[in-house]
Amino acid sequence: MILPMKPDFSGKVAVVTGGAGVLCAEFCRALAECGAKVAILNRTLSKAEKLADEIKAAGGEALAVGVDVTDAQSVKAAHETVLKVYGPCDILVNGAGGNDPAATADDEFFSMDTLQNPDKKSFFDLTSESFGKVFSLNIMGTLLPTQAFAREMAEAGKGCIINISSMNAFTPLTKIPAYSAAKSGVSNFTEWLAVHFAKTGIRCNAIAPGFFSTAQNAKLLWNEDGSPTARTGKILAATPMGRFGEPQELIGALLFLCDENCSGFMTGVVLPVDGGFNAYSGV
Repeated sequence: MILPMKPDFSGKVAVVTGGAGVLCAEFCRALAECGAKVAILNRTLSKAEKLADEIKAAGGEALAVGVDVTDAQSVKAAHETVLKVYGPCDILVNGAGGNDPAATADDEFFSMDTLQNPDKKSFFDLTSESFGKVFSLNIMGTLLPTQAFAREMAEAGKGCIINISSMNAFTPLTKIPAYSAAKSGVSNFTEWLAVHFAKTGIRCNAIAPGFFSTAQNAKLLWNEDGSPTARTGKILAATPMGRFGEPQELIGALLFLCDENCSGFMTGVVLPVDGGFNAYSGV
């Protein structure tokens, strides 16, 4: 892996939730490359184990831990495992999150035709259960790991928390109201945590990725034949750089925010990495 910068995280323990996902796997590789002992927390343990083996084969140190970030007891057990094997956490990346197709509407603009079509899903067909699932994954999935792993940071008087927000937090995207609202909550919670922990030496910031093509959003971006959907056309037209981001393009932001020598006076920041999407008015 070619890193844009290489801070020395030797001896530090980095915990990454959702660690085996497309974007967070790159975070795990980068943190390990910088010398950190990386605990890869993931719902599907086998995926975390595969990534841990890859990191160890490259000379890094990694531990795979299965966890459900929406379940307090599961998070507690994961914390105990990391503490026993590696010791207290120094860097926490709350990367677990995502959307649920059941909380996605079919139309950008409300249509009576959709409402009256049993094969279509309008805003009024979205269920409280689907909304709750998205909020639980993104909000509780940030709260619970922070409660578990930041306690030792507070006791030590130092630490770094990085939450993963989204461009949805700045401007809600059509069709995905639950995800947009939940990520807005993540950004707000990041700011709250930054203030709450400011006297303890813990810094809390967030990265807000723009549009990256991953397995999670593939059906929204690409047709079955591999051609771009109309939504992809809109996204690229609204992104001044005219392309999707690559996962490795988030690494510089991560390492910058984790390194006290670079960002020691930064806390409560939500940093867009979006190809200019947030800055573009469309005209």
